[in-house]
Amino acid sequence: MHEKILISGCFLGQKVRYDGEAKTLLNPLLNQWQREERLVSVCPEIMGGLSVPRAPAEINGEEVITSDGDNVTEQFISGAKQALTICQGHNIRFALLKESSPSCGSNTIYDGTFSERKIKGHGICSQLLREHGIQVFSELNMDELVTLLDK
Repeated sequence: MHEKILISGCFLGQKVRYDGEAKTLLNPLLNQWQREERLVSVCPEIMGGLSVPRAPAEINGEEVITSDGDNVTEQFISGAKQALTICQGHNIRFALLKESSPSCGSNTIYDGTFSERKIKGHGICSQLLREHGIQVFSELNMDELVTLLDK
């Protein structure tokens, strides 16, 4: 039996992003993992109750604020908790999530000013998963995940 991997739904072509688009990740390994039924797809923002499309959101201090000024922190936290529950239910130890997302960013996020400037940081979901021992990777360091899975 293969180890399951939590993955951002947008990587699999699901149009769940704030702008109604996907960020399909074309990689032969993903195709293989799908055939092996290893991938567990999530979008924490949708799971938290946000719609598609929606205003873009960025982390500003301890809150997640949309470009319209709405505080959507609770929805982001709710989605993150649901993603964690899924991981715990499937004994998932690894996640492959979209870099720079306010939910899924594992190394960088936008700076909270909607100026398209990125800073070091973690999205709400990535942080919660890490706090519970789940290793989070992005499309930028997927090779590290592959190395761990091969061990």
